[in-house]
Amino acid sequence: MSYLCGVMNGMQTDGKKKKVLVAMSGGIDSTVTALMLHKEGYEVVGITMKTWDYASAGSSKKETGCCNLDSFNDARLAAVQNGFPHYVLDIRGEFGDAVIDNFVEEYLAGRTPNPCVMCNTHIKWRALLKRADALGCDYIATGHYAIIREENGRFIVSKGLDPLKDQSYVLWGLGQDVLSRTLLPLGGYRKTEIRQMAADFGYPELAKKSESYEICFVPDNDYRGFLKRKVPGLEERVEGGAFVDTGGNFLGRHKGYPFYTIGQRKGLDVTFGKPVYVTEIIPETNTVVLGDEADLQRTEMVVRKMNWIKYDRVAPGMEVTAKIRYKDPGTPAHLFPGPDGSVMAHFFEGAKGVAPGQSAVFYEGDDVIGGGIIQRPAVVGAA
Repeated sequence: MSYLCGVMNGMQTDGKKKKVLVAMSGGIDSTVTALMLHKEGYEVVGITMKTWDYASAGSSKKETGCCNLDSFNDARLAAVQNGFPHYVLDIRGEFGDAVIDNFVEEYLAGRTPNPCVMCNTHIKWRALLKRADALGCDYIATGHYAIIREENGRFIVSKGLDPLKDQSYVLWGLGQDVLSRTLLPLGGYRKTEIRQMAADFGYPELAKKSESYEICFVPDNDYRGFLKRKVPGLEERVEGGAFVDTGGNFLGRHKGYPFYTIGQRKGLDVTFGKPVYVTEIIPETNTVVLGDEADLQRTEMVVRKMNWIKYDRVAPGMEVTAKIRYKDPGTPAHLFPGPDGSVMAHFFEGAKGVAPGQSAVFYEGDDVIGGGIIQRPAVVGAA
């Protein structure tokens, strides 16, 4: 039985095995990816990327991020048992400069970053390709639930079959050169099937392994504490800013603008007898604006740092489905490209909780047209 759906056979036309470098975190998805490709006839090389000092972050046997020291050992064991090599690649320096520094800078700028997108776009894939070239690998592969196909001379990312696991949203930043050499074997399967495959491959414990959704360098999921540790004196510097309503009226004092996110309702330490939400963050004045749920609605947004995938450009007024966060089901919108490379997205009926710093990803059906970083929301009714 072949487990691969939509992935080419692992043999060259001359009978030589194609060689693929597989990113292995030690989790079920990346391990099954490696085993599937190995079974299909590829010459597999496993690699685990060390992005953070997990021991100092409180690593334990329990999964606390995308990978930890125990997961490194799990990845190596799977490789050894199946007869293919495994390496550990230390990219802590690159990761810290590009991902962690950006994470801190974005919060200090009053925005909400998406470190997984930054890592995929600027670190993980580039590091994999560099090592793949050094090892003579034709392809790289990961355990993401998405699909890549070639059409009209372009490599297109589409949603994975499992709607609960689809990860196309976090891949919007990958360039055509990277996509052309990437295999995503899991895209045509549901998570339940992958768990069964792990058991069939002889890894029943792996099949039961729990998943983690925390940011790898914030294993306790406390980003506020992380910011305080990374920026000495931050808490004292920003504490005591003003909460105001949408009309600018003073409501109380807060703990500092970097410690709030758009749409936040809990943990505000203020009560008004009704639910209130963070609707805007103004870092220049250390101001956090609170409003009703309706005040989170936006009619449009500006998106910059665009990367186009399905097309090299889009026509003004193109109708798309816009996702403004990972689990967002999507909102119909029209796109209007700007002369500076930015895009203005006009929502048909408005979108709730548009957060600067987050990724906006535009879809045509299941295909990713492209994506970028949300710059500023426009308030409903604004001219």
